[in-house]
Amino acid sequence: MPRVNRAIELLEQGQPVYYVGSHTGASLTYEAGRDMAGTFADYINIGMEHGSFDMVGLDQFMHGLLDAGPTRSGHRTPAVIVEVPVNGTSEEVIRANAWQFRQILAKGVHGILLCHAETPEAVRAFVESCRYPFQKLGVGQGLGEGTRGSAGQISAAPVWGISEDEYLDRADPWPLNPVGELLLGLKIENRRALANAELTTRVPGIAFAEWGPGDMSMSFGYKKLMRDPYPAELQEARDRVFAACKSACLFFLEGAWPESVADKIDEGVMIFGAGHARGREGAEVGRKHTKRTMPW
Repeated sequence: MPRVNRAIELLEQGQPVYYVGSHTGASLTYEAGRDMAGTFADYINIGMEHGSFDMVGLDQFMHGLLDAGPTRSGHRTPAVIVEVPVNGTSEEVIRANAWQFRQILAKGVHGILLCHAETPEAVRAFVESCRYPFQKLGVGQGLGEGTRGSAGQISAAPVWGISEDEYLDRADPWPLNPVGELLLGLKIENRRALANAELTTRVPGIAFAEWGPGDMSMSFGYKKLMRDPYPAELQEARDRVFAACKSACLFFLEGAWPESVADKIDEGVMIFGAGHARGREGAEVGRKHTKRTMPW
């Protein structure tokens, strides 16, 4: 069947993906969704870590995307990944805040990004909270049974343009489930998370990770975001997270600058933030470098 999630379709083809969207909140309205429906980006990041946990706005935004679609690539909407407020500090914290994942997924989004992913126990609880209990891939092999309950499919399936039954089959993390349409990601962005990077990245169900240079900078004692070329300890942190991702076969996320995006693609970076002033230019350079044919 055709892919719902354009970002997954591209990654399956070996093509990098590019996203836009603020990590500090966004205007979640129907009109904003209509305006973003024609974005050049492959997915839209919705920043609820520092922005409002606005479920009414998210619902309106998704329907604005839908009504102004389809995209030039033929997908109903660009993929939407939500950055959640809860931090991955422990299993107990994630279990107590699993309601966030349920409510977000019920709006028909295509993925979730967990910030400050510090322990493998927290990451396992995150994945399990996003899965239905009848999905068994990975259960007993690093994962327990899923805990997502029934009802969210009623509102999410129409956004994806499939039946509720199809949604139940496909609303599962990719690439753990080859037909899954959900992208689950991690921000390994402080020294506690860094110490467990090799363990958290190996939890089944995670597709991508980033090292969060802003928060990682603060974790190492810097008052503001340090820029590339990084101080030695930050470069080592970046390289450690990247190496952990490679070892676990996860996709690594960084920024897309026009002068460096080709080198980063050759290095193995596959997901790029392109929401800054020169991001679109970087995305255009990257697209040409990989001879991408799918329109955006």
